[in-house]
Amino acid sequence: MRINPILVSLQIFVSLTLFAGTAIAQPDQLASLVEEALEKNPELTSAQASWDVLRERVLQAGNFDDPMVMFRVQNALVNDPVAFDQDPMTAKVIGISQQLPFPGKRALARLVATHGAEVGRWQYAERRLELARMVKETYYRIYYVNQATAIVERTIVVLDDLVRFTESLYGVGSALQQDVFKAQVERSKMEDMRIALQQQRRSLTAALNSLLYRPAEMTLPDIQDIEMVPLTITFEELTVLTEKQRPLLKSLAAQVEKGRAGQALAQKEYYPDFNVALEYMQRDPTMNEAGDDMYTLGFSFNLPVQRRQRQARVAEAIAETSMAAAELNALRNAIGQNISDALARLERSQRTAELYRTVIIPQATGALDAAMAAYRVGKADFMNVLDSQMALFDYERQYHEAVAEHQMQLAQLESVVGETLPPAKR
Repeated sequence: MRINPILVSLQIFVSLTLFAGTAIAQPDQLASLVEEALEKNPELTSAQASWDVLRERVLQAGNFDDPMVMFRVQNALVNDPVAFDQDPMTAKVIGISQQLPFPGKRALARLVATHGAEVGRWQYAERRLELARMVKETYYRIYYVNQATAIVERTIVVLDDLVRFTESLYGVGSALQQDVFKAQVERSKMEDMRIALQQQRRSLTAALNSLLYRPAEMTLPDIQDIEMVPLTITFEELTVLTEKQRPLLKSLAAQVEKGRAGQALAQKEYYPDFNVALEYMQRDPTMNEAGDDMYTLGFSFNLPVQRRQRQARVAEAIAETSMAAAELNALRNAIGQNISDALARLERSQRTAELYRTVIIPQATGALDAAMAAYRVGKADFMNVLDSQMALFDYERQYHEAVAEHQMQLAQLESVVGETLPPAKR
C-alpha cells in the first residue's frame, strides 16, 4: 500500500505551513524600495519642480518696478532741428521716473507668494507620502501573491501524490473512481490558481517598477517575510499627531492664509499707486537769453474709479479663501472617521491573522493528521483526507491574506496621519 510517500509529502507541507506562520519582520528591503521611489519617480520630480517655481515667485513678488529713464529734445525748431541755440525754449531733456505702489501692497504681494510657496511645499510632501503608501501597498500585495503561490505549489506536490496513490488503489479495486476524479479536479483547480497568481505577480511587478521608475519587466528580488507589528498608539494620539504632521492639512491651511492675504491685497487696489518723476533740461545760450538749465519734479497717481473690476477681485479672493477653508474643515472632519476606520480594520486583520496562526491552522493540521491516520487503517475515506488537505491550504492562504491586509491598512493609516507608525520615541 503506497501510503508512506503521501504521509511524507503531507508532513512536509504541514511543517512548511507552520513555519510560514512565524515570519520575521524585515523592513530594510521595503525601506530601500520606498527611498528609491522617492528619489527616482518622475511625478515626484515634477511636484518638486512645481514647488521650486513657487519659491522663485517669492523672490519676484513685492519688488519695485524698474525705474524709467527718458531722453528727449524739447521745443526744437522744425526748420532747423539741430539748432539748439536759436530759441530759448529749446532744451535737451533727461529724466527718470519710478512707480511706487500704495504702502502695504508690496508686503501683501510678497505674503501671497510666500503662502503660495508653502502650499507647494506641503503638496510636494503629501505627494511623497502618497507615493510611499503606493509602494508599500504594492509590496504587500506582492508578498501575499508570493506566499499564496508557494502554498499552491506545495499543495500541487501533495495532490500529485494523492492522484498517483488513488489511481494505484483504483487499479486494484481498493478505491472509487470518483476519488481519482476528485483529486484530479482539485489538482487542476490548484493549477488554475497558480496561473492566476503568476499573472497577478507580473502585473504587480510592473506596477511597482513603474513607481520605482524602472523598466516594467525588470525582475524584483524575492519579497522578504513580514510580521505584523501591533500598533501601540491610541486614537487620541493619532488625531493629535495627524494635526501636527499631515502635509495636506498644512497645505490647505497655507491656502487659507494665501486667500486672506490675497483678499487684503485686492482691497488695497481701491487705493492709488504713485509715480515720481524728475527731469533735467539743458539749454544753450541764445542771443537774448543766458540759457540757464532747468529741472522739473513731478508727482502723479492713478484714479481707482473702476470699482467693478476691484470688487470682482475682492470677491474672487473671498471665494478662494472660503473654498480652502471649507476643504480644510472637511478634511479635519473626515480625519477622525478615517483613523477610526483604519484602526478597526487593523484590529480585525490582526485578530484574524492571529486566530488563523494560533488556532485555526493548528486545528486544521490536527484534523489532517487524524484523517491521515484513520485513512491509513481503513477507518476514514479518501474524501476526508482530501477535504482536510484543501481546508488547510485555504486557511494558510487566508492567514497570509490577513497579514498583507494588516500591513496595507497600516500603510494607509500612515498616509492619513502623515508619519511612519509606530512613531519613533522622542
